[in-house]
Amino acid sequence: MASIKKAIRNYFTVYCREFKLIIHDAGILLFFAFLPLVYPIIYSLIYNPELVKEVPVVVVDNDRTAISRELIRNFDACDEAHVIGYAADLNEARHAMNSHKCFAIFEIPEGFGKKIGRDETANAVLYSDMSLLLRYRGFLVATTDIMTSMGSELLTKKINEIVPLAETIAVGDPLPIDYVPMGNIRNGFDSFIMPGVLILIVHQLIVLAVGMAGGAKRENPRLVGYVADNEGKSVLGTMIAQTLAYFTLLIVPIIFMIHYVPLIFKFPMAGDTWQILMFLLPMIIACFGVGFAFQSVVTERESVFVLWVVTSLIFLLLSGLIWPRYDMWPVWRAFSAICPSTWGVEGFIKMNANGASLSQVSDCYINLWILAVAWWIVGWMARKWVIRPAVARRYGLSPKQIKESTPENI
Repeated sequence: MASIKKAIRNYFTVYCREFKLIIHDAGILLFFAFLPLVYPIIYSLIYNPELVKEVPVVVVDNDRTAISRELIRNFDACDEAHVIGYAADLNEARHAMNSHKCFAIFEIPEGFGKKIGRDETANAVLYSDMSLLLRYRGFLVATTDIMTSMGSELLTKKINEIVPLAETIAVGDPLPIDYVPMGNIRNGFDSFIMPGVLILIVHQLIVLAVGMAGGAKRENPRLVGYVADNEGKSVLGTMIAQTLAYFTLLIVPIIFMIHYVPLIFKFPMAGDTWQILMFLLPMIIACFGVGFAFQSVVTERESVFVLWVVTSLIFLLLSGLIWPRYDMWPVWRAFSAICPSTWGVEGFIKMNANGASLSQVSDCYINLWILAVAWWIVGWMARKWVIRPAVARRYGLSPKQIKESTPENI
């Protein structure tokens, strides 16, 4: 019992010492404040509102037939577009776009109606301003819908002309399709990508904060009040104590990102909050293991920012959000499988957006626990054979002296 009390006292001392170092380190606090509190808000505001409607469009109608006017009326009736007027030619329409009076040009070429009358393929051209992809997406959806609808009407009319009795069976859509996007009813870009980005922010926040703490201790330990005997005798015990210190400061920002950011911006929230937090627990533990392993390559605080920029894009690509994992090369698929954020993103989207339970994402949950154990083993080896010898060399101590030291004199 006395040994247990002494171990708990030592771990608590390491916890207090690490907590003190964190709150006195402006760089680490910047990660805790900027990444979880500001980063999600900025990203969400960029794509808010998620859908653009009634975007100004100028029409160049070189055909001037009844079918071209019908096409323009149908296009103007779409929620995504608003026809503000006609232009005499393409140069005049370009001038309107350059003046930002419109964001798209809808050109109907001469002979459009004749081609339709001859049962030939008739094309219309849409020029879109690419300054905002949401506008282009809206125009593309609108033009595709109206061309498909008009094509069906023309086909029905042609069948009725050939076989008059077919009108009784050809009128209307024989196979209607009701498209409902699962987990994203509004079909918005923000609701699609931000839930996954939130998990990536949690991943990067933990890894980079722990990495920066390691870089600060190895760069100039005394400037941050770090001394060699801040480490307990047990490497694993020291890692646990330091993890608890970080988790104390991160618990509120993580809950804010996972629960309140989707609530503020009305992202899909179909899952149970407690089950989601339970699912993310092994991912958070695995991220701390990645952070401890990350400390072995971070020798300066500034290098964390460089690695942040590089790894952010890599983790986004490997998460499966914009590049499906089944379409990845085997080497990239294997590399993504060892990233905790990959399984965290997949499981979180299924639970938060589609209402899946913890048992329904059991494969991701099990993978996260496996990664948590594996990364903590890697982190333990990095702390034992890389970081502690580096600290010993800086203070002129042997690894044995650090191992035999205790934090009681701090």
